[in-house]
Amino acid sequence: MRRLPIRPLAGLAAAGLLALTGCGTQRGGSAAEAEAGAGAGRTIRAQKVMQVTTVHETTGMTLLEGPVFDRDGSLLVVDVTAPAGEPKVLRLDVGKKTSRAVHTDDRGAYTSAQFSPYDGRLYLTDFSHGDIVSLAPDGGDPRTFFSGEVDGARMHPDDLAFDRRGNLYVSDSRGLSEGEAKGRVVRIDRAGKSATVLADGLAAPNGISFDAGYRGLWFSELTRNRISYLRLDGEGRVVSRHTAVRVDGGLAQTDSIAVDADGNLYQGLHGRPAMAVYDRYGERLATVEVPARAAEGLESATNVAITPGGTRAYMTVSGPAGGYLYAFDAPAKGVRQSNGG
Repeated sequence: MRRLPIRPLAGLAAAGLLALTGCGTQRGGSAAEAEAGAGAGRTIRAQKVMQVTTVHETTGMTLLEGPVFDRDGSLLVVDVTAPAGEPKVLRLDVGKKTSRAVHTDDRGAYTSAQFSPYDGRLYLTDFSHGDIVSLAPDGGDPRTFFSGEVDGARMHPDDLAFDRRGNLYVSDSRGLSEGEAKGRVVRIDRAGKSATVLADGLAAPNGISFDAGYRGLWFSELTRNRISYLRLDGEGRVVSRHTAVRVDGGLAQTDSIAVDADGNLYQGLHGRPAMAVYDRYGERLATVEVPARAAEGLESATNVAITPGGTRAYMTVSGPAGGYLYAFDAPAKGVRQSNGG
């Protein structure tokens, strides 16, 4: 596969220029050019809810990710490329179509967000520095939950998922910038003390989510456009692994993954403002698309959060036109696996 150029992000760390690649910041073609395979199923037209961000002068881009509902029903998102001093975590009021800053700092490049079922804190993956950071639900009390090497190599954590006990499962996009299959799936215990590699030799793993019954993990590989399934035992150990879905993306690449109450997979696409929806057996059920008249300047639909217990879904969409929130009606209800990550 021809590798798309990686766009450097200026000013995201005091150390200098950082190339953020694991969350799908590689630049694809325009929306009109990036035709992902339609597959079987129907087209779901998403409708614009609000514009959340504009392109940052310092970094030259904006990229919304990690939508997650809090206990009060507010929707939080992260802006991966926000520079120091500008909001890196935002809380949205979708009814009033307003946003406000929740957290910023001078260091992190956060690519996902999810609330822990164990301690109720908001966990963020810092792709650039290899850290997992947690915040109080109101955005205060920042803590470094995990930092350092795993089996001799620092992570590039992209997305995360929690099991029922609060242990973390992280897609580590290590090796993407070199074009090498060095990526991993890493399990971190809920105390942040022990990290275990569950799968390695992966091509820029990105999305990760438990299935509806917590029996295993779905994860996507950005540069191979495939979704794999990792079956686990009751202690989080690997039982088996296989390729589950090969995504016909064309210029688009597989980004984040969410799973609804029926076990359907929502595969975000980078290179096209759309998502592919599959059932648990790999059948293409639908393609969620931004209307063509609104797609100009939008290059990715990174992730989705489905209202817990409801079917209203909110998709983060970004590109040179800015960062937007789009909504659609999902085929099934939202659960933890379709709320953050």
